Amino acid sequence: MKNKKALLIIFITVFIDLLGFGILIPILPTFASSQIGVSDFGIGVIVAIYSLIQFIFNPIVGKLSDRIGRRPVVLISLLLTSASYIIFSFSTTFLIIFLSRVLAGLGGSNIGTAQAYIADITDKENRARGMGMIGAAFGLGFVFGPIMGGFLSHFGYEYVGYASAIFSFLAFLFAFFMLPESVKNKKSLSGFSVKFFNFSEISKIVKIPNIQVFIFLFFVIIFSIANIYGTFALLGHKYYGFTNRENGYLFGIIGIVSATIQGGLMKRLSKFFSEKSMLFIGMTFLSFGLLLLPYGINFIGVAIVSIIYAIGAGILQPTIISLVSKYSPEDQQGAVLGFNSSMGSLARVLGPLWGGFAFEFLGYGAPFVTGAIFTFFMILFTIYLINSKKLNIS
Repeated sequence: MKNKKALLIIFITVFIDLLGFGILIPILPTFASSQIGVSDFGIGVIVAIYSLIQFIFNPIVGKLSDRIGRRPVVLISLLLTSASYIIFSFSTTFLIIFLSRVLAGLGGSNIGTAQAYIADITDKENRARGMGMIGAAFGLGFVFGPIMGGFLSHFGYEYVGYASAIFSFLAFLFAFFMLPESVKNKKSLSGFSVKFFNFSEISKIVKIPNIQVFIFLFFVIIFSIANIYGTFALLGHKYYGFTNRENGYLFGIIGIVSATIQGGLMKRLSKFFSEKSMLFIGMTFLSFGLLLLPYGINFIGVAIVSIIYAIGAGILQPTIISLVSKYSPEDQQGAVLGFNSSMGSLARVLGPLWGGFAFEFLGYGAPFVTGAIFTFFMILFTIYLINSKKLNIS
């Protein structure tokens, strides 16, 4: 590692911010429905708009960070996120809560920048481990955040928003005083233009050897995972008869396993397995986990399958992101990783929409089986590209 201290600082920054995110997300649908009277479709719109805004702005924010540096982008995004939670606490109409999620999406468009920061301070051999720490920060935020959110909601939904805002502002203060800049050769904003769909920029990115394959792979994998975002709890409640507490335990198991793999085991795995091997191992675990989730029989069975699923997801995401970074030119890390994050956000918009439709009209197992099939086809697709030498990966 070039800079272990900076890596730890960005990890803590992302974790504190994601803790605030994790506190709010589990109670958002309940709040919108019971307190504001938003319809089920309206709740879907509120949930989807966050990822849609990230899809639009991730490449812009990533490219901006290549010019002015990662630090100012991270700081501004944390302030925007904190403000969005304050607005949430005062939401009394659909429009206000919608605005809060738009602002949260803008603030959350810094993930590509955080990944680019990791790329700046790690060498290529240690990059997967560094990206794994970002994944671990996500996992830990989603483990501890929902527990705190469930507790705080007893005192009033507004307090959940206040707590989320406080955590994001604490992350801002921590980053302001502790986070060093990682871009050595910053540029002025002269000539910088904002294009929401910069097809010429996208064209340059996808022409980079191997990059288009890795980004496509990332999109399909995230889509497969996102299929179950809104349906996993419904599966437990309607078809297994799990209580809310049991569903919470399952989400906790997934978060803990994923965070453990991305934060600790990736370092050990990278010593024994190549990135190509980890790619296939991750896709195999994910495919089997998704396929078996609707058929776990009881709580213990579903918990075991959830672990299989979490192992696959925990290995795949940092591995693919590391490959995207590894094959990107050094001066385009922010733009490429921002575009990759944007495609991930698009997958998180489309995945839940398909998952909800499939769950309602095709059967409770359809979202999970769909994800398993897509992941399996990605295994075959990757094998074909490697054997035909159209994909160069060690």
